[in-house]
Amino acid sequence: MNEFELIARLTKSLPTNQDVLVGVGDDCAVLDLGVPDKWLLFKTDAVVEGIHFTKVTPPESIGHKALARCLSDIAAMAGTPIAALVTLGLPEKFEPEFVGKIYGGMSALAQKYGVAIAGGETTANPERVFISIALLGTVTRGKQILRSGAKVGDAIFVTGELGGSRAGKHLEFEPRLAEARWLAEQFAIHAMIDLSDGLAGDLQHVLKASGVGAELLKRAVPVSRAARARERAGSSAKPAFAAALTEGEDFELLFTIAGSDAVKLLDAWPKRFPGLKLSCIGKIVTGGGVTIHDKTGSHQLTAHGYDHFAR
Repeated sequence: MNEFELIARLTKSLPTNQDVLVGVGDDCAVLDLGVPDKWLLFKTDAVVEGIHFTKVTPPESIGHKALARCLSDIAAMAGTPIAALVTLGLPEKFEPEFVGKIYGGMSALAQKYGVAIAGGETTANPERVFISIALLGTVTRGKQILRSGAKVGDAIFVTGELGGSRAGKHLEFEPRLAEARWLAEQFAIHAMIDLSDGLAGDLQHVLKASGVGAELLKRAVPVSRAARARERAGSSAKPAFAAALTEGEDFELLFTIAGSDAVKLLDAWPKRFPGLKLSCIGKIVTGGGVTIHDKTGSHQLTAHGYDHFAR
């Protein structure tokens, strides 16, 4: 059973109530708790030693990544983060200075984005460090962007570059909070997701939620310099394009917008975010699945994104 089959099995009959507007199946839960003009966003995520970082990872980077992952999901809903709770699991022989530096990295990022770290929990955990963060945010009522709104004819965009994140980006990325809010204010964004598990997997989440398919142009996908350099050096069995599709931990935004707005967006973007690439990589079509067009013709995408339980 893969990760997403397990999630489907565990969540098919979960209890809910009238306060939950959006539950399982999107980047954040959306709650209506009676706050004037606002809905609450609720997200949790975890990082685990040996999976998301190693024993030699700088502790400040561990803290940064732990919080940034949740912030990226708030961004995918075009929201604003408010406050976090932190659950910290530590092995018996932990170093207090090391743990303090983890919190230093987390606190620096929290201050940058106006997030309060409001408490949490500590517990013993054999062998390895883990950090779980629960994050609250807000979004203007009715303005949240879901995965389920993609429409036939939409253009598909991604920010930044994809693949090769393990060269360092996964520890130092900046969540695209400002970019997502600007997009939501300036354009009618139909669907959005953050790319945590790879383009191949996360695009499929949007397509499944929206009941549509996609066509991608291979040469338009913004493969990172790190992935290309690794391929040239022969230091990886995975070609650079395959890395962009499947490696994950890019934490860029993937979103769809009416094709008629694409040129306007491409003209406005570099004036507002001059240091960040924006690429139109394809379009939404009828049916399901993903077709990739390249120099040799058209091919059905069979690759999958990152799966925690893949063998």
